[in-house]
Amino acid sequence: MGSLALLARELGHSVSGSDQNVYPPMSTQLEEQGIALHSGYDDEYLREPPDLVIVGNAMTRGNPAVEALLESAVPYCSGPEWLRTNVLQGRWVLAVAGTHGKTTTTSMLAHILEQAGLEPGFLIGGIAQDFGISARLGAGQYFVIEADEYDSAFFDKRSKFVHYLPRTLILNNLEYDHADIFADLAAIQTQFHHVVRTVPASGRILVPEQHKALDEVLDKGCWSECAYMGNMGGRARWQRQDGDTLLLLDTQSEEQAQLRWQHAGEHNAANALAAVAAADHVGVGLAASVQALTSFQGVKRRMEKLYDGQGVCVYDDFAHHPTAIRLTLEGLRRSKPRARIIAVIEPRSNTMRMGSHAQALHSSVVEADWVIWYTPEGLDWDPGFLQDKVANRVDLLASTADIIELLGKQIQANDEIVIMSNGGFDGIHAKLVERIKRTHV
Repeated sequence: MGSLALLARELGHSVSGSDQNVYPPMSTQLEEQGIALHSGYDDEYLREPPDLVIVGNAMTRGNPAVEALLESAVPYCSGPEWLRTNVLQGRWVLAVAGTHGKTTTTSMLAHILEQAGLEPGFLIGGIAQDFGISARLGAGQYFVIEADEYDSAFFDKRSKFVHYLPRTLILNNLEYDHADIFADLAAIQTQFHHVVRTVPASGRILVPEQHKALDEVLDKGCWSECAYMGNMGGRARWQRQDGDTLLLLDTQSEEQAQLRWQHAGEHNAANALAAVAAADHVGVGLAASVQALTSFQGVKRRMEKLYDGQGVCVYDDFAHHPTAIRLTLEGLRRSKPRARIIAVIEPRSNTMRMGSHAQALHSSVVEADWVIWYTPEGLDWDPGFLQDKVANRVDLLASTADIIELLGKQIQANDEIVIMSNGGFDGIHAKLVERIKRTHV
């Protein structure tokens, strides 16, 4: 929604919004862009009726702002509907979908097109450090968008990406998620097939090789070119070999290129391959894409290094699904094999709070030497089992103050601390860094 606000303002509209518990970096971005933010959900924003209200998908019936809007005569729509009508119509849309890696892949792809001189527009679910913002209209015909499968609004239960009109579509991966709105994986696969149906015959769909859940989606029908991505030596058109240097290959042209960069982990290698394959569809060659990625800085809150001093590093990471947690920690272990890795995790997403992924949590953190789970009241499951039959140290703490106090006493040189949450996590990031700065390590 913050990104939509930026686009609407760039189109010349006067924009304001209502939210609660706003936290950086989006709150900072809105302030820097001069967008007024009202804290809370009262009807103050309707006292001088706006021309249009864009309703975020976190809003529900019973919310005071929603109820006041429905009682008024003010026009309203969902964010995806507004985006389709006012920004995407008539443009070449490159959409990035999948359970994991959407934000990073979208940022990589936008960076590649920017470096190629194509001046793309983009909408990213985070702030790309190469651009310093999460959205812009762009001057060219191309628009890169993070395509989320979550529903559009309380009055439109279709996935957001159904509105996005992609000509180039990346389907990075597909696992069960969003247990608050999807009963099972099959329900999500239905939505993925809905977006597949919207890609024109001249379009391109990029899919990982031998991915059962996505193969089942495409088996329902596919009317566009389908190009596969996979590991070196397979049958996919786009191939990669992850090592100290990432090797990328286009088997159709037999062109290959080596990528030396700072972003470790199998997940980043897969994201890079997808971005390169999508850029090829709009005429950016492999060599140019790889050259662009050498300068890719990353995304705020995606293994963003917050502190590096006194022998200790602190990272902020958005991981909130067991697979994302595992891949992030595996990547860090690979780059820091001798470090003590400490994972501090808030199970904040609706799916995590409901316990739908509880049984996968043990295996997601095996690369961490020490895991601190934030376990406040309100979880629908008992986290006690997380301490059972584990080789690493595991602590369960119900307050961020206790987490900071424990870490502050036991941090030592060669610690790599990853704070994982898809929310503000009670401001633990800045508080922990401040504590470390006061602590002699």
